[in-house]
Amino acid sequence: MQEVLVIGSLAYDSVKTPSGVAKRSLGGSANYFSVAASLFAKVRVVGVVGTDYSASDREILSSRGVDLTGMQTVSGETFHWEGTYEANLNEAVTLKTELNVFATFNPEIPEAYKNSSHVFLANIEPTLQLKVLSQIKNPRFVGMDTMNFWISSKKSDLLEVIKNVNIVFMNETEAKMLTGENNTIKAIKKIVTLGPKYVVVKRGEYGSTLYSVDDGFFNCPALPIENVVDPTGAGDSFAGGFFGYLVKNVSHVPAWSDLKQAVVAGTVMSSQTIQDFSLNALKQITAAEYDRLHGLLLKQISI
Repeated sequence: MQEVLVIGSLAYDSVKTPSGVAKRSLGGSANYFSVAASLFAKVRVVGVVGTDYSASDREILSSRGVDLTGMQTVSGETFHWEGTYEANLNEAVTLKTELNVFATFNPEIPEAYKNSSHVFLANIEPTLQLKVLSQIKNPRFVGMDTMNFWISSKKSDLLEVIKNVNIVFMNETEAKMLTGENNTIKAIKKIVTLGPKYVVVKRGEYGSTLYSVDDGFFNCPALPIENVVDPTGAGDSFAGGFFGYLVKNVSHVPAWSDLKQAVVAGTVMSSQTIQDFSLNALKQITAAEYDRLHGLLLKQISI
């Protein structure tokens, strides 16, 4: 059976946006990814939480069939991030990062997880991403995400991760920062020279761009959302929909046509996340609603 393994943060977020404030609400890259991907496929999670992580929050994942064998619970408090979005909803301003139990996280992959066909390395320290990769046996397709902090502080380790994955997910600011290019297209083309065959650059309300040297560019618009409440987790939800689609529908090494369809799936899932704080909107989406939104998006593009 194909399954997707995600390693990332399991967190509580405190977020302020023009729409309001949410304090210590469920967040973290692995949570957003897992909820999005679980609409399509079986998900395995590797991460760490503290003793303050509630049973009800754990149930959000387990009720969707997510395998929590790799979720470690240790004494202390769960990772906490606090941020704000001002006029630009595409960029968060970090106010506080409390690593707590995440500071000493040492990912050990359960034996049953080591045969995972698909792997997503969410935004965590590159050395941890590398450690996970070293424990996985012959994955079919591996993706990764990162952030500006790792680009500036752990660039050599990050480049080693990038060299060993099939696809990289970044936003425009990160892509330019990593490559030193001021033009997004030049930055995208430079990223694939670092090792991965594919790159996806997330562009917020303007959608996303998928690229490979062999196939060129595929631009996917975002679904038009009038009331954006909280963009936190949109990128991880995109990746969750992307990988979930591949696991459910593609039994081989994905081709360009498969990846374009995966981008569409990711776009639908991220469009749900932004409509409420935390995972409140994302966890409500049904297969029927996904199909409806997927159909609306396909009318805007040609695949």
